[in-house]
Amino acid sequence: MNVPVVLRRLLALTCLALPLAAAAQDWPGRQAIKLVAVFPPGGSVDQVSRLLAPHLQQELGQNVIVENKGGASGSIGAAQVAAAAPDGYTFAVVFDTHGVNPSLIPNLPFDSKKDLSTVIVIGTSPMVLATHAASEFKTFGDVVVAARGGKGASYGSIGSGSLGHLAMALLGKNGGMNFNHIPYKGGGPLMNDAVAGHVPLSIGSVFVTKPHLDSKRMRALAVTSSKRARELPDVPTIAESGFAGFDAPAWWAVLAPAKTPAAVVQRMNEAINKVMKNPEVAKRLEAQGIDILGGTPQAGQAFVERQMDVWGKVVKENNIKPD
Repeated sequence: MNVPVVLRRLLALTCLALPLAAAAQDWPGRQAIKLVAVFPPGGSVDQVSRLLAPHLQQELGQNVIVENKGGASGSIGAAQVAAAAPDGYTFAVVFDTHGVNPSLIPNLPFDSKKDLSTVIVIGTSPMVLATHAASEFKTFGDVVVAARGGKGASYGSIGSGSLGHLAMALLGKNGGMNFNHIPYKGGGPLMNDAVAGHVPLSIGSVFVTKPHLDSKRMRALAVTSSKRARELPDVPTIAESGFAGFDAPAWWAVLAPAKTPAAVVQRMNEAINKVMKNPEVAKRLEAQGIDILGGTPQAGQAFVERQMDVWGKVVKENNIKPD
């Protein structure tokens, strides 16, 4: 008897799905889970990964190891995970550059929306526009006046195409302001020059800026999030300073290869949500200036894709190029 073509195709698809279904049932019993931190050791992505790993290990009953795979604004590590077996044993921990890279870096070896899926958005953090202690800028309003004047205003960021760079480009375009961008090779060099007054303004994370605010060597002028930063309650938001709706937070997320079984993604999501409710973990994330977000994989995917769309438009409209 001839088996109808449609039935044969259904049987073939079922056979293909069986190994993944079995993997989902066994997960995570077969081997260690790898978290690929897409930036080098020492930065926030590395620190978040190493904070989560031991608690996830305890929660899942399986070894969880962190592997740093930095380079090209996190795209090298993301490419490694996109190409990994979708079996639930390889995940990427990414920074907000993941939302910028598709429009900023030509010829990425993977499709950011199709080849990776979001497990969870860990959290967000404001960026801080700050100036050195002896600066003429006493308020954010002073910056606006200067940037709308003939000379404009200069600021430093952690690099071309960084979220700080894009946020200031967006602010300048929408607010009719002229900002001169000075890119640095990371937060350390930026803060060294900012503290010394070699660059009039800096934009960086709460994590990288706050020690210099606490020492009174720098002064915070505004934050880029829609709400005031918990650690800087007296510092106004850009949104409340005349630019309603402005919101440009830094963020961190965990991603999986796109074809990872939904059941595995859901279990990993639940485990991370639970770990982030641990008082010790929550306290340490908050100490880094991270506002915990969590939530479902679906909400996380929507967030990440929205970031790609928003910042992709900014990159294109401002003709921003990578370092």
